[in-house]
Amino acid sequence: MPGKLDPDRLYREIIDHTPLAVVFGDREGIIRLWNAGAETMFGYTAAEAVGQSMDLIVPEKHRAKHWEGYDRVMQTGVTKYGHQVLAVPALTKSGRRISIEFNVALLHDETGQVIGAAATISDVTARWEREKAVRARMAELEAKVKALGGPAEAETSVR
Repeated sequence: MPGKLDPDRLYREIIDHTPLAVVFGDREGIIRLWNAGAETMFGYTAAEAVGQSMDLIVPEKHRAKHWEGYDRVMQTGVTKYGHQVLAVPALTKSGRRISIEFNVALLHDETGQVIGAAATISDVTARWEREKAVRARMAELEAKVKALGGPAEAETSVR
């Protein structure tokens, strides 16, 4: 059996080797940690991402809402996304839009002040695209049933 596990090394190994993107942004929204999973997901190396604003991956049209929420969380120290998953669009280095889901862990200094947010992020683009195709097919089939004079129940759908 190997020797005693060092918890700090164990934490580093988990972050370094998880396929999930792990990103830490400080109070100002500057990226301070960008793991290998984030490199794979978003296409930026850690050297390119660390020190940059999170605008790097937030689509332009979503930035105002993102920063409103981020600033509120940094001020209040409260987020519902520690236990709930947030699903949003994101941008890769190539400009491709992807769908992501993430949870947030707020980190605090020794006085209890929030110093930033760590997010564990999954790319759910493939699932989102499959679900979108199913919804489109359901709508198409419902329209056909309705056009044929089918029962009103056929209009009920799962959305």
